[in-house]
Amino acid sequence: MKVLVTGAQGQLGRSLLATSPSHANIHAVDISECDLTDGDAISALVESVEPDLVINAAAYTAVDKAESEEEMAAAINAGAVKALVEAHPGKLVHVSTDFVFDGASSRPYRPEDDRAPISVYGRTKAEGEDHLRKDDLLVRTSWVYTAGGQNFVRTILRLMKEKPELKVVVDQIGAPTWAPGLARVIWGLVAKGAPGTFHHSDAGVASWYDFAVAIQEEALALGLLNREIPIHPIPSSDYPTPAARPAFSLLDCSKARDLLDDGYTHWRENLRKMLKEEQELG
Repeated sequence: MKVLVTGAQGQLGRSLLATSPSHANIHAVDISECDLTDGDAISALVESVEPDLVINAAAYTAVDKAESEEEMAAAINAGAVKALVEAHPGKLVHVSTDFVFDGASSRPYRPEDDRAPISVYGRTKAEGEDHLRKDDLLVRTSWVYTAGGQNFVRTILRLMKEKPELKVVVDQIGAPTWAPGLARVIWGLVAKGAPGTFHHSDAGVASWYDFAVAIQEEALALGLLNREIPIHPIPSSDYPTPAARPAFSLLDCSKARDLLDDGYTHWRENLRKMLKEEQELG
């Protein structure tokens, strides 16, 4: 099976390559090999590779920057999906986000729930979803991180080394997702031939404050930090950002879990795995 993977140097892209099944012949590309804002370039890429499957792990993920760069965000998050669908008659696997929801739910969001994005990033990701066909595979996720990537965990670790104390938002609720675990779920859904929409995040619930507290505790235990600092919970109103964030973006992942017939790992256990990898990276 020949598989074209876009966004190959991103957190998920690298994890997809690392966890790919032995029978998959991977052709991985990143922005340096193909400009995803250029529909003709995408068409030429697909024509040259002739993949059996395309996994689109590329995205414009700078949530706040997207508010002032809507055209660029739309080109990558929506236009590239349209171009891939038009160029590739076979199955497309596309990865989306909890930000397509408004955060007003009182229960975890199901794959079939109505979307109501409240940011440019969320809107452009929703627009990308709309280009998919019924036999394509859509996987939504949240709060993705991995060792060596650009993410909340590594940012918090750096700040804990630099600052005497931290203030972290406590009223945005969701679940972290370790990228290698997400990649394995995607490959599992591909193996099942699954069409339609699925959700995946790690088990459990957290606020960004909870996540930061856990990062410090686990990093101290591993020796990645040599001192403990105070972490103060604050409301989102005390940390204004250009883009609005959903207050509650927990995803109901039962559909994927039932199909793959396995339990899924709590986010704190996966955080521990990631930090051990971070330690090995030095």
